[in-house]
Amino acid sequence: MDESDKPQPCDGKCIIIEKDGPYHVMGGIPLVAKTQVVSEYGEPLAWRKEGEFKLRVHYRLCRCGQSSHKPFCDGTHAQMNFDGTETADTAPSESRRRPFRRGTRIVVRKDPTLCMEAGFCGMVNAGMPNLVAETSDTKVRSLVIAMVERCPSGALTYHIEEGEADIEPDLPQQIADTTEITDAGPIAGPLWVTGNIPIMRSDGQPMETRNRVTLCNCGMSKQKPLCDGTHREMAEQLGRKRPPKTR
Repeated sequence: MDESDKPQPCDGKCIIIEKDGPYHVMGGIPLVAKTQVVSEYGEPLAWRKEGEFKLRVHYRLCRCGQSSHKPFCDGTHAQMNFDGTETADTAPSESRRRPFRRGTRIVVRKDPTLCMEAGFCGMVNAGMPNLVAETSDTKVRSLVIAMVERCPSGALTYHIEEGEADIEPDLPQQIADTTEITDAGPIAGPLWVTGNIPIMRSDGQPMETRNRVTLCNCGMSKQKPLCDGTHREMAEQLGRKRPPKTR
C-alpha cells in the first residue's frame, strides 16, 4: 500500500475505506453477528443477535468477498486485483426520497438507490404500496412502521406529519456481520452499520452519515461501497450457503 493510500486516523468511531481494499474500522466499534428471523413463508420479520466478536480498537473487514477469514480481511484482495471503486452517490438521501401515495397519518418514503432488497418491506400478499394505502387502519400503520424500522439499509423512512423530520429507530453504534435466510438456506449478508457511524471513501470524500447503512462485502455490488443485493444472485448461482463464522 502506498503511503497516500493509507487510511488517516479519525476522531472517534469511524470506518475508512481503503483503496481497492478492506474497510478499516476505527474507534473500538463493536462487531456482532445477526441472523434474519423469517416467517413460515420465508418473509424476513426481524433480526436475532447470535453473538459478539472480540472487541478490538481497530480492525479490517473483508470487502472483496474472497477472504478465508471472514468477516475479517486476510489480504486476498491484493492477490486478485480487486476493483473496489466506490460509485455510490454521496449526496444526501433526502434529495432522492420519494413518498408512497395515499398514506393516512404517516408519510413513508423510499430512496431506491439505497435499497438492497432485504425483504422486510413486504409480505406474501401485501407490498409496501398496498400497506401504506391502508394506513387508516391503526394496526396496519403500526405494521408499516415496524417494517420500515427493520429495513437495514435505511432506504425506507417515515414521519407522521408533513414537514416533520424522519423518525429513526434507536440503534446502537455497531457493525453486524449478517446472515440472511433464503429458500436455499442461510447465506452471508452485508455488513450492517448502525448508529450514525461516519464512513470515509478511499478518496477522502465522506459518505452521508446515516443511522442505517448496509455495506457490500461480496465485492460485486454495482453501488460500492453500498450493498445492492447482488450477493443473493451469486449465492443462488453458485449454490453457496453460509460458512461457519470466525470469531
